[in-house]
Amino acid sequence: MRVLDRNRTDDSNDAVPSDQDLAPDDGTEAARRRRRAQFLRELHEAKELRNRVQPRRARAERMRQAMRMRTFRW
Repeated sequence: MRVLDRNRTDDSNDAVPSDQDLAPDDGTEAARRRRRAQFLRELHEAKELRNRVQPRRARAERMRQAMRMRTFRW
């Protein structure tokens, strides 16, 4: 299992080339967007893994979500 590290910026999936050394806390908008994109990729990967490992629980969650959407009132 891959351990997630929020401070890691050397991931091969990063859109920024490795020759640019931007610290994750330098405050620039590009760095913030890069960290957010990395977080969203890892979140999506974790959700897919959970659904693959626990299909019954994932199905039950989809059913509950569908019920919430059907009973939601504007």
